[in-house]
Amino acid sequence: MDTSQSGTIATIVSVKSDYTTWRKSDTVWMLGLYGTAIGAGVLFLPINAGIGGLIPLIIMTIFALPMTFFAHRGMCRFVLSGKATGEDITGVVEEHFGKVAGFLITILYFFAIYPILLVYSVALTNTVESFIIHQLQIDAPPRALLALVLLLGVMSIIRFGEQTIVKAMSVLVFPFVTVLMLLAVYLIPHWNTTIFDTLSLDSAISSTNSNGLLFTLWLAIPVMVFSFNHSPIISAFAVAKREEYGKNAEKKCSHILAYAHIMMVLTVMFFVFSCVLSLSPENLAEAKAQNITILSYLANHFRVPTIEYIAPFIAFIAITKSFLGHYLGAREGFNGIVNKALSAQGKIIQHETLNRITSVFMLVSAWAIATLNPSILNIIETLGGPVIAIILFIMPMYAISKIPAMHKYSGKLSNIFVVVMGSIAISAAVYSLL
Repeated sequence: MDTSQSGTIATIVSVKSDYTTWRKSDTVWMLGLYGTAIGAGVLFLPINAGIGGLIPLIIMTIFALPMTFFAHRGMCRFVLSGKATGEDITGVVEEHFGKVAGFLITILYFFAIYPILLVYSVALTNTVESFIIHQLQIDAPPRALLALVLLLGVMSIIRFGEQTIVKAMSVLVFPFVTVLMLLAVYLIPHWNTTIFDTLSLDSAISSTNSNGLLFTLWLAIPVMVFSFNHSPIISAFAVAKREEYGKNAEKKCSHILAYAHIMMVLTVMFFVFSCVLSLSPENLAEAKAQNITILSYLANHFRVPTIEYIAPFIAFIAITKSFLGHYLGAREGFNGIVNKALSAQGKIIQHETLNRITSVFMLVSAWAIATLNPSILNIIETLGGPVIAIILFIMPMYAISKIPAMHKYSGKLSNIFVVVMGSIAISAAVYSLL
């Protein structure tokens, strides 16, 4: 090997290992993570977070950043603990836990994400249909046709590959955050002191009191998990950064996650506080009883045309972003299930062929559910909640204690915190279901 060639290789290795420099790709992924997390769940968060009063809301704000950052960092570290560079979460699970356990966890991973994808397909159709009927005041096309056109439009982005999806979510973040923040600022003149009437701690800490602080926090945690969840894209994120940064991928991933989560918490909680300060706990209880988003309730409550037109736009952008991000995770889980099932029979399938099959399956099933418009969406989300908590909170922490490659992350207080919060989310979601 000549000197010039060895110098070129050294330069490539140096660039790859330099994780201290912030690159354009890091910004794209940061916004992609944000775009996956901040979706339709955020439009329900003010109702669930503010219904118990100001004290639970403040406590939840304090918990939001560490809860989301430590959990997603743990999952990212788990994916990076695999030996192979391009190995996604389904392959890492099998490597660490064996084929049988790996297959079962892959199924759990799929069913933690896939139902939410179906929820977004229905929400997307409902949002556009409502806008056509109420704002444009014209007859909506047949629901089956509308759902098909919308899903084909969103999934056309998917045909261009993973990087295009991430870039699309990154682009969609800007109008969404801008409009969300403008709406939060717009509500400032409507702020009132009603929420401060809930500052009394009398009987608030009673766990048996349905309006108590502990009870409210307990039931609100699964909603926070759902609202800030971007686990579906974590595996693709970790794999991409490992290929880009090599052995320093974990440090770079942690930096990107930290910035993404700070952005999430600041923007979302400002929006939540603005909504809650504009209404009373009784208003929020009414919104919860009506089973509508905070935007729909604000439009009905204030009767302001500006909100009526902005709300559908925000909802459409939010749902589209989250649909794309969750599609990546659902496809990864579905592909993992098919590959493992075929491998057990000694068969293999080409990656591109499997992706096409997955796309057809996702499109047909999402279209069918969106057309049927089932009334059990809350149950689907509740069923997905415990599974998300198991995959995102519990599994990576279990891996830290059992897998040699992850022992270096053991002995941290953050691990205990993640396990506790995950257990609370699981128990509260099961309670809500029952």
